[in-house]
Amino acid sequence: MDKKKKREIIEWAVILGVMATLYFTGLHTEVIGTLQRGILATGIMAPSEPESTLSLTESDYQFQLEDLNGKVSSFNELKGKTVFINLWATWCPPCIAEMPEIQDLYDKVGSDKVVFVMISLDDEREKAIKFIQKKEYTFPVYTLVSGLPAVFHSQSIPTTFVIAPDGQVKVQQFGMASYDTEEFRNLLLSL
Repeated sequence: MDKKKKREIIEWAVILGVMATLYFTGLHTEVIGTLQRGILATGIMAPSEPESTLSLTESDYQFQLEDLNGKVSSFNELKGKTVFINLWATWCPPCIAEMPEIQDLYDKVGSDKVVFVMISLDDEREKAIKFIQKKEYTFPVYTLVSGLPAVFHSQSIPTTFVIAPDGQVKVQQFGMASYDTEEFRNLLLSL
């Protein structure tokens, strides 16, 4: 076997070894998320208002959430407030990619002006708890106690909605986006 072939085999073995290590240690999600965060940093992926504004009815607020401490609450309690809802999971690289900016947005906007509802779709609540603690995020995280109303159903995650105090969905973003922008902060605060 010539040196070129031998070197090529070694290179592929190293690449496969690194990929296997990332996969079996669970770090592949973090690595992919970090790469996607770089894409978000370009500013080309920004949330936009929906083409047709959806109206939430009374029944759309009728679902239950459980925070990471085990306290169950009704989404109905948030009527009349501006609400930022994000559907995410720990196994979702785009979700992980946008979370640092959501934390920055949360820090800048303040929970007294906008209610943040980060809904983990992980099957195991403990995974979400460990992830949030590891990353030291301070925004409120919930899991679902009951099903989501149809208006919040999505075929993909992350998915984000912003609900105005009048119950109108002002933003629906399917896929990752950069939320910590002056334009988006102004939109939130104008509601």
